Amino acid sequence: MLKRRFVLLAPLAVLLVAATPVKKRPVVARPPAPAYPAPSTTPLPDKVRVALDTEAGRIVVEVDVKHAPASATNFVRYAETKRFDGTVLYRAMHLPWGEQPNGLIQGGTRGDPKRNLPPVAHEPTNVTGILHKAGTLSMARYAPGTATGDFSIMVSDQPGLDAQPDSADPEAKAGYAAFGQVVEGMDVVKAIFAAPISETEGEGIMRGQILAKPVKILTARRLPEAPLPSAP
Repeated sequence: MLKRRFVLLAPLAVLLVAATPVKKRPVVARPPAPAYPAPSTTPLPDKVRVALDTEAGRIVVEVDVKHAPASATNFVRYAETKRFDGTVLYRAMHLPWGEQPNGLIQGGTRGDPKRNLPPVAHEPTNVTGILHKAGTLSMARYAPGTATGDFSIMVSDQPGLDAQPDSADPEAKAGYAAFGQVVEGMDVVKAIFAAPISETEGEGIMRGQILAKPVKILTARRLPEAPLPSAP
């Protein structure tokens, strides 16, 4: 049975050592890693929209700061500080049962310590009231309380990812933290989901779920709030 986990695997670092170098190669200066600004501490409105402009098209999401303040604020801060820029949507989890297409896509910082902000508190769905429906955003994590800069977008309803408070299984009891919804670009989400899968990439549960050509997030930007209607 497929384990219901959004497992977050950091890329493996491979060290290649030349036993007998033929000649000394010149040292090439690498460009410095981007310095990301500290996130703002200014309180956010109840709802915030963020545009993810990807190689496959634009996805606009609306995060629910009122009901999932930790997860939603975290997502906005990554966008505001440009930490999502240049990351990729790299996973498409296809579930072979139920109405098709069935599954989710996942992307984000992939554990990059240069980009990641501190982990955020876990917000279970039975507390927030935000369920895993088609188009819902959810935090990827290891254990509850370890979520940082990776997120998933549901392609279809995934009630198995909602918290199950009466369960004896700690994972099922906690569930995953849903915090927003796609409001524009579900066609882009589904196109990414349908892209070819690598036959060799991925370890463990991620095997057979890694996109052969990950889709780059070109920019992630908070959108301006719509102006309030003027009084008559």
